[in-house]
Amino acid sequence: MRCPRCICGRIVAYRFAAGSSPDAMPARPVLAILRRLMLADLAREVARRRTFAIISHPDAGKTTLTEKLLLYGGAIELAGSVTARRNQKRTASDWMTLEQERGISITSSALQFEYRGFCLNLLDTPGHQDFSEDTYRTLMAADSAVMLLDAGKGVEAQTRKLFAVCRQRGLPIVTWINKLDRPGRDPFELLDEVEEVLGITAVPLTWPIDSGDRFRGVYERAGRQLHLFERTVGGKHRAPVTAADLHESSVREMLGGEAHDQLLADVDLIEHGLPAFDREAYLAERVTPVFFGSAVTNFGVQNFLDQFVSLAPPPGPLRTESGLIEPTAGYFSGFVYKVQANMSKAHRDRVAFVRVASGSFERGMTATHVPSGRVLRLSYPHRLFGQERTTIDEAFPGDVIGLINPGVFRVGDTISAGPAFRIADFPRFAPEMFAQARPSDPSQRKSFLKGLEQLGEEGVVQIFRERSGAPTPILGAVGQLQFEVFSYRMSAEYNVPIVVDTSQWTRVRWLSDEDAASLRNFGHLVLDEAGRTAALFKNDWEIDYSLEKQPELRLLATPP
Repeated sequence: MRCPRCICGRIVAYRFAAGSSPDAMPARPVLAILRRLMLADLAREVARRRTFAIISHPDAGKTTLTEKLLLYGGAIELAGSVTARRNQKRTASDWMTLEQERGISITSSALQFEYRGFCLNLLDTPGHQDFSEDTYRTLMAADSAVMLLDAGKGVEAQTRKLFAVCRQRGLPIVTWINKLDRPGRDPFELLDEVEEVLGITAVPLTWPIDSGDRFRGVYERAGRQLHLFERTVGGKHRAPVTAADLHESSVREMLGGEAHDQLLADVDLIEHGLPAFDREAYLAERVTPVFFGSAVTNFGVQNFLDQFVSLAPPPGPLRTESGLIEPTAGYFSGFVYKVQANMSKAHRDRVAFVRVASGSFERGMTATHVPSGRVLRLSYPHRLFGQERTTIDEAFPGDVIGLINPGVFRVGDTISAGPAFRIADFPRFAPEMFAQARPSDPSQRKSFLKGLEQLGEEGVVQIFRERSGAPTPILGAVGQLQFEVFSYRMSAEYNVPIVVDTSQWTRVRWLSDEDAASLRNFGHLVLDEAGRTAALFKNDWEIDYSLEKQPELRLLATPP
């Protein structure tokens, strides 16, 4: 961490307060004071950071909510998701052309903004289930999560899967029930479903005032006030809001007698019939605070953000194979949770997304790339915002920095200016679809191999090679969309149209070279990206048959 003037000034003030001249204090106590001040500044920076991800089923409104949080955080002046269809503005977090064309999120990004003295790092995740692995890795870099539910659909399949991952990671979860501007299910029914399906107590901190085209705003339990909103054109700007007392006659007149009576009954029930919110229970993952609103109209977004910054935890310790690393440790450390190539046509490079785990990062500092043991000078760190990148001078635990990747960084790698460490159990999914790929024009093979290496490094697909040495690579994916994205990006970013021939393989198992030599009947032998031997099978029956005939085989569902 640099020695800013404010710190030096505080040291001088300390000397004068002690009755000494500025030059009278020995060097060693000065260094000790400087270190204490630097650690105190580091602790303050850690305490004000909130690093979180949004999890949801596709089409629940995740990208829209992301945009509106940026809007209310002052990071953008105009929300883009609701106008993208008219090509007026693109969503800030969806930077890839294919995302903008299809209106889906298929990459992850990191967006930072300030809000009321807090520094928020929003880790946007792919919304499509074929890219679940990218989402799971992003959750490794988060300290908490926001679970987004569609008020008309409740808890959906992908949400259940991602909730389970958050539980495994120990992430506390805040729930946002979205799309109250549309006809939806009863709010109490939604709370019951969260508790029954996910096994967590749901405590509402806001409550919707009607729904559908009669949705007016929310009742906020903390201040016991109604927050009544006005719609803006296209939801592009912040919604004007008026605070009112629940029992005001003007409120009854606006809502109508029947709707007002229902609201009074609902509020009485949630205030006296539901448990009070306990933040410690939330941090212990026993309780999820629930907020209601409509991201597309901006209703309830500010109420959510105002309370979220106080509820969500600051960066916590990183669990490694050798123990915990505290964020206030006196040395910089971090890990790579994503690698991305060609984020901008102006920057044809590869960027490693690094979550800062401890200490303070400074531009130009040196740190060790733990897997290779190489000492690297980190001279060009960036803060990433969609396609935009800004050079930064420093970063703190919880922040995500982009480092230009000279072919060194891979997902799961660790970087440290102190002790070496490794992260156990970094997510890696076994593919369930396979295809062989080749350039349409054989003369473009060199460019094809470059794109294959870089997109494989990102994890767009997994790359396998024939153990026999045959030149045609085999692509592995969780879902079909990964093949489509790979093909699209090879053409758009590397100018290499390709041919993708899907195969009948649907399973992969890793095995030792000794077992590979004795494998009979079924199993197509390949090498994965790390050079480990694996066998491809058409179905589970082939695996079971192989194990039945050769019980001594050890076929692993994940890489050893």
